[in-house]
Amino acid sequence: MDDSADGGVRPRALSGPRVTPRSHAPARQLVVFLHGWGSSGDDLIQLAPLFAGALPDAEFVSPHGPERCDQNPAGFQWFTLGGANPDRAAAAARAVIDLNAFLEAEQRRLGLAENRVALVGFSQGTMMALELGLQRSFAGILGYSGALLPTARKVSKADVFLVHGAADDVLPVEGMHAAVAELAPLGVRVRYHVRPRLGHSIDEEGIALGADFLRRQFLQ
Repeated sequence: MDDSADGGVRPRALSGPRVTPRSHAPARQLVVFLHGWGSSGDDLIQLAPLFAGALPDAEFVSPHGPERCDQNPAGFQWFTLGGANPDRAAAAARAVIDLNAFLEAEQRRLGLAENRVALVGFSQGTMMALELGLQRSFAGILGYSGALLPTARKVSKADVFLVHGAADDVLPVEGMHAAVAELAPLGVRVRYHVRPRLGHSIDEEGIALGADFLRRQFLQ
């Protein structure tokens, strides 16, 4: 682990593909896609054209996780799921530092305030979106097929929309319900939608619902 001169953890540089606004105008919003374990930014950036119809003035970026995946070296991970005694909370906290630095740089580059940024996660990416997003006042957090990490909860003003497949056998839908049950009493405005017969995936209906959620959030 690299340490900065003041004793803090130095963020690892993140990068990934991006799609500029469909309107060809300067970006008025930023949507950040966070991929799942073993995948990459190249996977989720493919959602950008499907969201761009509802968000023509948004720029989309999909950074790769900071580490090569333990079990799929062609892909990336935000934090490890393996090892004899993996400290996932500490590993996730390290990844939050990386992602936070990346987002701050993107905001400076585009000249956008925090409430003009939204996070969209899938699976482990949803865990990251919630872990960081609940510490910031982003426009919204959209999570597919994910769950909350078991960490001390910090709550911000970010609204949350969770979409999950009823037939998900990787991260069962009960994890989504547990997240809602934990966040709602903390004052987080959280909505959810369960897709019947859907496994660990994102379908067209889920994309349409998510895009409409983000459109409404950016209108506020």
